[in-house]
Amino acid sequence: MNGAVPFWLEAVVAVLVALSGVFVLVSALGFCRLQDFFTRMHPPALAYTLGTWSVILASMIYFSMLERRLVLHPGLIVLLLTITVPVTTLLLARVALFRRRNAGVSDTPPPLSVPPDA
Repeated sequence: MNGAVPFWLEAVVAVLVALSGVFVLVSALGFCRLQDFFTRMHPPALAYTLGTWSVILASMIYFSMLERRLVLHPGLIVLLLTITVPVTTLLLARVALFRRRNAGVSDTPPPLSVPPDA
């Protein structure tokens, strides 16, 4: 690591980090405005994922230029998020659906199959 980073690179990184903040703010506002748990699950997650992508891209660009070699290991964060977020979302949705059924909420869809002990 030797030397300064050019101004144009700092500007690109700054724009990507600011864009990430905008995405996270949109995600938070969407989370607050949506009423139901099921409607809160998907749109804020997309905005938050875009925010994560822009921070990762900014760090990959900045450190690649700073170290004068291709730095790809921050991309592992996105890879782990890509694997874990859908699984977590599915589990949370199933738990919420199960709780709604047990609470007897009228507009909850029935199970796809009847349990064997029913």
